[in-house]
Amino acid sequence: MSGWLPKSPKARRRLTLLAAIAPVLALAVGLTLWGLSDSISFFYTPSQADAAKPPVGRTVQLGGLVEAGSVLKHPDGRVEFTVRDSLAADRIVFQGDLPDLFREGQGIVATGAYREDGVFQAKQVLAKHDERYMPR
Repeated sequence: MSGWLPKSPKARRRLTLLAAIAPVLALAVGLTLWGLSDSISFFYTPSQADAAKPPVGRTVQLGGLVEAGSVLKHPDGRVEFTVRDSLAADRIVFQGDLPDLFREGQGIVATGAYREDGVFQAKQVLAKHDERYMPR
């Protein structure tokens, strides 16, 4: 027997029990966090995205305020606009119907990926609203 182990049998049982439970508990926490990773929703602001530099093609969420005068609607249904925070701005291209609450100066969160040219290609655009929102 080593000198660092407790001398009493009761203390040794507790130590053995702790040694058996700790890895199981760590595995359970790890699996829970891994399982929730798709449910945990956070977004980059343009300045955070510039600093983090997400790889081209990786799906991320980008959020900020739609810059005034930046919305450009094309006849084919494509919409381009700029989202900005206090430090940076990113161009977003989206093909589809925008939410009813989408407008310049409004907060949005877009899900998509950066292209090679640095433009954010959105698959989904969600408009943020305050606590006073009332559905129609």
